Amino acid sequence: MAAMHEVDYEVVGDDLQFVKIELDPQEAVVAEAGGMMYMEDGIAMETIFGDGSQQSKQGGIMGALLGAGKRLLTGESLFMTVFANQSPGKRKVAFAAPYPGKIVPLHLSELGGEVICQKDSFLAAAKGVAIGIAFQRRLGVGLFGGEGFIMQRLTGDGWAFLHAGGTIEQRDLAPGEVLRVDTGCIVGLAKTVDYNIEMVKGVKSWIFGGEGLFFATLRGPGRVWLQSLPLSRLAGRIYAAAPQTGGRKEEGSILGGLGNLLDGSE
Repeated sequence: MAAMHEVDYEVVGDDLQFVKIELDPQEAVVAEAGGMMYMEDGIAMETIFGDGSQQSKQGGIMGALLGAGKRLLTGESLFMTVFANQSPGKRKVAFAAPYPGKIVPLHLSELGGEVICQKDSFLAAAKGVAIGIAFQRRLGVGLFGGEGFIMQRLTGDGWAFLHAGGTIEQRDLAPGEVLRVDTGCIVGLAKTVDYNIEMVKGVKSWIFGGEGLFFATLRGPGRVWLQSLPLSRLAGRIYAAAPQTGGRKEEGSILGGLGNLLDGSE
């Protein structure tokens, strides 16, 4: 089987990061559509069906269809983009994070050849990394997992780059150690980590707690990556803060809220 493309990289920036990937001649990376920031002359861009990994090639057309169909289940496009260096020298291509947060570089060979990640956290990977879906066998996860019930599985031995919203925390769980996490705050986890979805106990907790009905239970051993600002939470706050049609925009005004009541805006 062909080896993964062994790329070099540099993560640039603090909260609005991008990753520069240096490609030797004939090396390539794959990425979701719309993630590219820039590419140097000599790099060719090609849209492919599926992820272009060795697994899909071995399966022929049916393998590519199956791989693309799995991506469709996670809400991603059927197509990915390959950036290949066709020049005789080293060239760079850069990919930008979609919103404020951190880029997490993962070398899959150091993590047992597989990582499970949140479906919208994948940014780019060395060509040869297979990008599929991770089905959780437990019925509870499949039915009630919210943001995390269908996750992506990255397999291979090369570099993969994930994006986490806000601040990232990496934790190594000991055997049997349990961590309960908001489903949207999971970025990725090693294949040795067992995960399930549990319902919040107590009627008052989920009615008045504001934390949702379900959370993820992660059980070690293994490494997990958590994010402080899931995209869904950020989008919800922006929507709630956006001025409604006909409403007043003077948030700091003493008469702002009272004015809305007097003129019928609320």
